[in-house]
Amino acid sequence: MSTSISIKELKELDPSSYQIVDIRDAVEISHGAIPGALVMKTEEIETSDAIDRSKKTIICCSRGRFSVAAAEELQEKGWDAVSLEGGYIAWLMDVMSAPEEQDKAADVEKSLRKKFKKSIWSKFTKAINTYELVKPGDKIAVCISGGKDSMLMAKCFQELKLHNKFDFEVKFVVMDPGYSPENRKVIEDNAKSLHIPIMIFETDIFDSVYHVENSPCYLCARMRRGHLYHFAQQLGCNKIALGHHYDDVIETILMGMLYGAQVQTMMPKLHSIHFEGMELIRPLYLVREDDIKAWRDYNGLHFIQCACKFTDTCTTCNNEENRSKRVEIKELIKNLKKVNPFVESNIFRSVENVNIDTVVGYKQHGIRHNFLEGYDDNPGYVPEAEKAAAETEQEKEGK
Repeated sequence: MSTSISIKELKELDPSSYQIVDIRDAVEISHGAIPGALVMKTEEIETSDAIDRSKKTIICCSRGRFSVAAAEELQEKGWDAVSLEGGYIAWLMDVMSAPEEQDKAADVEKSLRKKFKKSIWSKFTKAINTYELVKPGDKIAVCISGGKDSMLMAKCFQELKLHNKFDFEVKFVVMDPGYSPENRKVIEDNAKSLHIPIMIFETDIFDSVYHVENSPCYLCARMRRGHLYHFAQQLGCNKIALGHHYDDVIETILMGMLYGAQVQTMMPKLHSIHFEGMELIRPLYLVREDDIKAWRDYNGLHFIQCACKFTDTCTTCNNEENRSKRVEIKELIKNLKKVNPFVESNIFRSVENVNIDTVVGYKQHGIRHNFLEGYDDNPGYVPEAEKAAAETEQEKEGK
């Protein structure tokens, strides 16, 4: 029995004769998945009640590498199971080759003005105004990675240009740090379909970090940002725009606390340390990820998650401990929300309402400060936290 099936062979099967099981993690699937596919870990397949053993089981991963081992193991146990050749990327390439995928710009733009005006467009413009992200005379390099977030950001900037009250410029920049041919084509086809005039420049970052043992993904991210700053500066830009959204912000806050022992956030904008006169801005700062997914699915758009050609073999990307941290944080927030529906906004607002008088220590401009500084100068002062504690104690005593 063959251990794999091609996209062409899959399309020739009766849809009722098989089930697709997607074994990618939650972060990967959040960026795109095959409609109707069952989502579960490899070890859950044999005991899942959702699996119909009378049908062929088609295992899908990112590029058809991990799924082979899963299919072989199931075959040895008597299952009619195969691996999808090329995985999700192969399916995506096939879908995007369809004629109806060639020009979606008009419908996508209309959806931003109508259906997603409140959930996306209004929040995009609110962030622009609240954090003063775009100013007269700005020349902004809108950085497109190929995922749903950066593509949405590009369309929002195009819309903003149509209605802007002052003059500014945008350049849509794609850095190719060593993409696989398939991933690069997905990015190019999406840009063409959405009428986004991208400028592509190439680097060898992926090859540079491939053999780095400690935190190659962190090094890769830093190098990519440096190259983006440099290229944007060459274009005469004074800002680069990245597609981080609201959920990225609150997840970063919790990750900093739980894994970094610090209270910090992903800022809506910041000055570059190494590129004088350059700023980084995050215009999707107030936009929820679920709304971005809804926009993607409503318009039938398909994107890639990690465009790294080494994703399936990278020891960092596929190390369970490393890649599960953000998934763990997502699950934590999801569970907390069951008890407190306002938990997400509370996490977000917590870094807007920091009371320096109630923290033991903090850093500012690289200098560490401690609550003992000036402590004896205000002996009668009762910080808010202590005041609240005192009031609680009085309530317990019935006073």
